[in-house]
Amino acid sequence: MVNDSALRSERALLIGVPAVALLTGLVWLAGQGLRPIAFLPDTGASWYYWQLPEPTAWTRLSAWLGYAAHQIVSWGLIRWAQTRVRRYSRGLTRFNVLALAANLGFVALHLVQTHLFYDGLAQDVSIFSSQGSVVLLLVVVLLMENRRRGLVAGRRAPIPATVVDFARRYHGYLFSWAVVYTFWYHPMEVTSGHLIGFFYVFLLLLQSSLIFTTAHANRWWTVSLELLVAVHGTLVAVMNSGPGGAWPMFLFGFLAVFVITQMHGLGLGSGTRWGILGVYAAAAIAVYSWRGLGEIHEITRIPMVEYLLIIPLVLIIWPVALLIGNRVRAEGGYRRSGS
Repeated sequence: MVNDSALRSERALLIGVPAVALLTGLVWLAGQGLRPIAFLPDTGASWYYWQLPEPTAWTRLSAWLGYAAHQIVSWGLIRWAQTRVRRYSRGLTRFNVLALAANLGFVALHLVQTHLFYDGLAQDVSIFSSQGSVVLLLVVVLLMENRRRGLVAGRRAPIPATVVDFARRYHGYLFSWAVVYTFWYHPMEVTSGHLIGFFYVFLLLLQSSLIFTTAHANRWWTVSLELLVAVHGTLVAVMNSGPGGAWPMFLFGFLAVFVITQMHGLGLGSGTRWGILGVYAAAAIAVYSWRGLGEIHEITRIPMVEYLLIIPLVLIIWPVALLIGNRVRAEGGYRRSGS
């Protein structure tokens, strides 16, 4: 597949993360030339502010055609990898280089599209669809990692193996949709919230480009991607509502998932895990002593949503997995796959 002189995938991460930061900076720099737009008044949580007040057929088509092309290419690359690459490598293959180039090309396309037409998909679909796609991604990760790290304090939930195997084999298609859809939902604006979001999306695109490499499955790297949603949610909440806003709900809510589930897949000793739990509890009590201990219940909302969503997700996947199980076994069984 690759020889020892090939660029190791872990080394590609060390290069890729600063490159993503640089790319985000370039988006900011290019955004200084965006034309001013008289946006419609903000009407609340269900309203997406950054959209043209008078869209045209061309502004809509520019976003949808760009998204469709990116999505089709992404799904095609995943299918190609599953049928031709099929095994994990320590180094980058020609396929990974092609995937990186394709994603970079679509980032450039969206940047040009924003400057020429501005609108993203937000003009035609609800903001909750974009937020929901990311939540769905996080829940599927909990499901497919149940076998390795458990769901609660290292203990596995009774999720059928058929469901987990199905999720591990086909999750790439869902993750690709969640990331690409979210990317094209927003115009490439340069507010702090947008830039933080684009930095996160670029990291997820980097992850998707490294499928079938050891870096793609590196547990420290993947849990870092999971944890970044806490950083993103907290910072955006502070920017939107200030220090008195809902940022503790996002910070301690997502960190609760880390304490309950994610840290138990890192091979940490029991003393370290108890220490992390203690620091988390002390920090939550300190913050809510300032905000009012009567509000501390809000940190349970995010973990409750994520864990409860696993139940309908399993009920949806199970019959589908059983239905196609015979065909998959005929192909040689489930293979470890990437997103």
